[in-house]
Amino acid sequence: MTLITSLFPILCYFAYGLGVPLLEKRRPSLSMIMNMQRRRWVANATMRESPFDAILSGNIMGSVSFLASTAVLLVLAVFTMFGQVSTLMASLKTVSLDRVYTANEVQVHLLAMLAMFGLAFFAFTLSLRQFNHFCIMLGALDHGSHVPQEEIDAIAGINALGAQNFNSGVRAYYFSVATVAWFAAEWLSIVVALATVLLLLHREFFSSAHRTAASAVVLASRRTHKDA
Repeated sequence: MTLITSLFPILCYFAYGLGVPLLEKRRPSLSMIMNMQRRRWVANATMRESPFDAILSGNIMGSVSFLASTAVLLVLAVFTMFGQVSTLMASLKTVSLDRVYTANEVQVHLLAMLAMFGLAFFAFTLSLRQFNHFCIMLGALDHGSHVPQEEIDAIAGINALGAQNFNSGVRAYYFSVATVAWFAAEWLSIVVALATVLLLLHREFFSSAHRTAASAVVLASRRTHKDA
């Protein structure tokens, strides 16, 4: 039971990543809508020579870098907890709701937490690398000639990949809350993990941000057709 409840947030993390693409076939997600805006960004960038796009890219990479550094600190913090299991168990007696864990159970759960933060770190660093590729490709644009649609799609695609991995890292942070809830009660870890799935689905498909972004895409499409 301890192993199942410890791994349940990680299983939910992977299940969400596999399930959302299936839902996107029936309803566009916020990520899909923003991918359309990424393509518009690249298409507009081909028509201007200014530091504006470099500033935007730098801001994005700064945010990703900050979260990646935070993930490293969290991994180190979990490693430190392995050497303080007895102290941790003494502290857990004050917050546990149903029973007291054994040292082996706590160590197994710390491994699960280490895996979760490790997933976040690798997702953020991969995202940072892909956004770096995006900056290079954006800087390589030849503003003096016509840029083919295939090149615009490729540049927007690498930006979308970076965003996808960034979102994966953020989701790992969300599901790590469920791993913390485990220390209070095993069943609470499952409840928080399922609640996190519902929260993420709402934000991705039914939130006000989704409606606002969709409206912006529709308005931009109408303006493009009108200009044409």
